[in-house]
Amino acid sequence: MASNANQDPIGNLKDKLRSLLGRQDSPKQKDRLPSKAHFSLWYFVFIMLFLSYLQQFYFSAKVETIPYSQFKQYIAQDAVNQLTIGPESISGTLKGKKNSAGKAERFTTVRVNDPDLVKDLDDHKIGYSGHYESKFLSSLLSWIIPLLIFFLIWRFAMKKMSTGMGVMSFSKSNAKIFAESDTKVSFADVAGIDEAKEELQEVVEFLSTPEKFQKLGGRIPKGVLLVGPPGTGKTLLARAVAGEAKVPFYSISGSEFVEMFVGVGAARVRDLFSQAAAQAPCIIFIDELDALGKARGMNIMGGHDEREQTLNQLLVEMDGFETNKGVIIMAATNRPEILDPALLRPGRLDRQVLVDRPDINGREAILEIHSKNVRLSPDVDLRQIAGRTPGFVGADLANIINEAALLAARNNKEMVELSDFDEAIDRVVAGLQKKSRVMNAHEKKIVTFHESGHAIVAESVEYADPVHKISIIPRGIAALGYTQQQPTEDRYLMTRSQLLDRLAVLLGGRVAEELVFEEISTGAQNDLQRASDIARSMVTEYGMSDRLGLVSYERQRQPMFMPTGFSPAANYSEAKAAQIDEEVERFVEEAHQRVRKILTERRSVLDDLAHLLSEKESVQGEELRKMLASAKIGMAN
Repeated sequence: MASNANQDPIGNLKDKLRSLLGRQDSPKQKDRLPSKAHFSLWYFVFIMLFLSYLQQFYFSAKVETIPYSQFKQYIAQDAVNQLTIGPESISGTLKGKKNSAGKAERFTTVRVNDPDLVKDLDDHKIGYSGHYESKFLSSLLSWIIPLLIFFLIWRFAMKKMSTGMGVMSFSKSNAKIFAESDTKVSFADVAGIDEAKEELQEVVEFLSTPEKFQKLGGRIPKGVLLVGPPGTGKTLLARAVAGEAKVPFYSISGSEFVEMFVGVGAARVRDLFSQAAAQAPCIIFIDELDALGKARGMNIMGGHDEREQTLNQLLVEMDGFETNKGVIIMAATNRPEILDPALLRPGRLDRQVLVDRPDINGREAILEIHSKNVRLSPDVDLRQIAGRTPGFVGADLANIINEAALLAARNNKEMVELSDFDEAIDRVVAGLQKKSRVMNAHEKKIVTFHESGHAIVAESVEYADPVHKISIIPRGIAALGYTQQQPTEDRYLMTRSQLLDRLAVLLGGRVAEELVFEEISTGAQNDLQRASDIARSMVTEYGMSDRLGLVSYERQRQPMFMPTGFSPAANYSEAKAAQIDEEVERFVEEAHQRVRKILTERRSVLDDLAHLLSEKESVQGEELRKMLASAKIGMAN
């Protein structure tokens, strides 16, 4: 039985077909079948070839092809039966020969030009007939089959293009859909923004237990706007809300709505909200909302604005949504001041949640989350690293962890050590080391005294942050050296004394060059710019000038979370502008004289520190404090 089964060609072909199509009879393999079959043009081609093979070799009757000379011999021997004479072939049956089915064996031969053929057939009394071949079917098939093939190819291409590349898909929303099981983010993955998480707990409760709010007649906010600097975790927080509530999550960027074709953006908005309504309860998250929701009427070119058309459609859809449908709209932006007021009114994005930069406790919690899968050395203190990174957001801290791990792997270490984190912080703050940048001896000496001046002044004034490290290794684009200070705590207010001390630290490098070389260089350009900004802000914004009094001379308004300049707006007289310039100059000059006195009294420490820095290229803050203590020099007034 086994040998017969192995010799069954039809059975073998069927088994091969099942294996190619991924269809097996075992239940284990059925469990592994995908839930949704995907059509492939190769399946169709293979099936057609398989059917042609069966038709030719198994389903059609066996016909033997013989040469014309042998056919003439069969006529002479009177061994042929009824013949069918066609224009190109002659077919018939043989007398006395039968096939396996018990029928007369058939044969065919190619017809040649033989004038005596009919006479020979008549002499041997062999019956024959002609054959009429219709050209209609072959002509019809010659047109239909190519058209059918082209139609299948076109259909296959359009199905492939319908996922986002086809012309008909322009009006479809490009939102990425994350199912409940695909989000995989919870509030446990978010740290450093506890107040924002508490604000969004109400949204999670509504999506999980809406009857709790509907029973008392309460109305959940239709939309939530996450506002904060870049990298603080706005998108992560929105995904955590979807993960906690176990609902689908639609994510799209504001710029993906607007295309070059008029009306596409509005159509995509309609499509997105219709999809969300079908999947309710769910969350629609629009990232970078300022790309879409910029205040209307700001198009200086006039005429029809496709972006405004898209915004209008978004406002209509947000108005049309009912809160009991369970569709929550969340959006994120770092430029809330340019959004259209209609977006922020109650009934649309009626709740604004600030996602601010984390404090030292938040930074430590963020570092703990990102270092879960990193092998840390026992000497690594995440609290210390958090203290060295004031103003860093979650994305910056994640980058530091990754950079430290890469540095440790590059040096073939078994664990990530504290020195790797130091180098990672320096790389993020100051840039990559420029080992190929070679300075001559005189320039190196200038940089050495310049950075020593910054460090000594920082340790000599009362309210400056303590020095963590001094380095003369070039980094980044233009930094020839740097003095890194580590704040002891997070500050949200600055007093007049603190600003004056910070002003003094910035001038320390320039004054050190004056004392040592009796010459100045261009190395203090950035220091002078920052010092001038602080002095002008003290005069025009903070009311810290005794001469000008408690008056704020506002500068030009800048974006809330974007880098700001200190250029004043022209909202005061020329005489008052002259007085402001004089006060700014006075603040800077008084700081200059103060720093000159500090460095003159500590000239020996300045020389020693510069010499040590020239040898080691990097000096820790503890070494500097020991040098100042051994010189028995206290704080400066």
